[in-house]
Amino acid sequence: MTQAAQGASPLMTFLPILAIFAVFYFLLIMPARKQQKKKEAMIAALKKGDRVITSGGVHGTIAGVEDQTLLVKIAENVKIRVSKSAVAGKVGTGETSE
Repeated sequence: MTQAAQGASPLMTFLPILAIFAVFYFLLIMPARKQQKKKEAMIAALKKGDRVITSGGVHGTIAGVEDQTLLVKIAENVKIRVSKSAVAGKVGTGETSE
């Protein structure tokens, strides 16, 4: 028995670990990357007049777009400045990330 155990290839001992990593990659990492790229594209395409919802649950209409922030109109004469990364999705287009 000891000769059979010693004769095992090093590749065969690491094969289960490699298989587990491959499963995690295809089930967890790859879909998360795809979703992140989709959200980044949606944020990059935001423009004045789009209706959005923030990750905090605030609904509003974009009144201005800057490099890293958005000016969001949430009520008559009420505008707030939010980070672009705080936008969860567009309202009415089915593009919310949750």
